[in-house]
Amino acid sequence: VQLQASGGGLVQAGGSLRLSCAASGSIFRFISMAWYRQAPGNQRELVATITNSGITNYTNSVKGRFTISRDNAKKTVYLQMNTLQPEDTAVYYCRDTSRNVWGQGTQVTVSS
Repeated sequence: VQLQASGGGLVQAGGSLRLSCAASGSIFRFISMAWYRQAPGNQRELVATITNSGITNYTNSVKGRFTISRDNAKKTVYLQMNTLQPEDTAVYYCRDTSRNVWGQGTQVTVSS
């Protein structure tokens, strides 16, 4: 399986971005997925998770601003990020948590 993340970029504080993570393989609908992020000098942190049945969970700092979702037909998981703040600046990674497979990162930079 391979994961391809995209959608990062530069945005002003208060703006929005949508990240996408496209998966290869035929069993996407059975696996749980997650988004992580890593800011310079910090450890990688879990941002949001979604199970194969669509149950979601978020780290406290993004609750109410970020939404994780999935489209099994497109084998893609999304992270809609609203009301972005400079502290959200990081490299964002998607992960197949069922098999511990990571996608490459996509940079999100939020300017103040």
